[in-house]
Amino acid sequence: MNLERSEDVQIQKVLNGDESSFRYFIHQYKDMAFTVAISIVKDGTIAEEVVQDAFLKAFKALRSFKKEALFSTWFYRIVLNEALMRLKKMKREIITFYQDYDQEINGEEAFFALEESEQSRIINDALKRLSPNESLVLRLFYLQEESIKSVCDITGMSESNVKVLLHRARKNMFHIVGQLKKNMP
Repeated sequence: MNLERSEDVQIQKVLNGDESSFRYFIHQYKDMAFTVAISIVKDGTIAEEVVQDAFLKAFKALRSFKKEALFSTWFYRIVLNEALMRLKKMKREIITFYQDYDQEINGEEAFFALEESEQSRIINDALKRLSPNESLVLRLFYLQEESIKSVCDITGMSESNVKVLLHRARKNMFHIVGQLKKNMP
């Protein structure tokens, strides 16, 4: 049974009153939902709250799911909206790092010589320092291996906007990783 068919069956079970069938969606989408949320709010605890709120909202709105898009796209859009609302509610300023385009960043070999756990820490620190939109498109495209079209569907951005954001995010990510490597003990 393919994923779409399986999801249709689970949706119907939930709509018919078997609320426990919604666990299927929680199990299937919790990790990606967390990835989307943390890209925006930059805090694990808050991201978990956002994901919980998004699942609750999706559960309550399941009857309105029209199957015009994949369930995953519909749900990730809910997560994105919840994260953006939480960010706005928190009135948190996102620090934007301006890069000096003339500066040459060296030491790629040193980065790849690091332990995998240290590389992962540096990458996660860098992702936290990117703007929410840049972090989100990088995570969706590279870490979750979503297509450009899927990223557009999830974020509501145009294809050209996603491509520009990916380009800018890669440059900023490279710059931030370089700065983090320089500050390593």
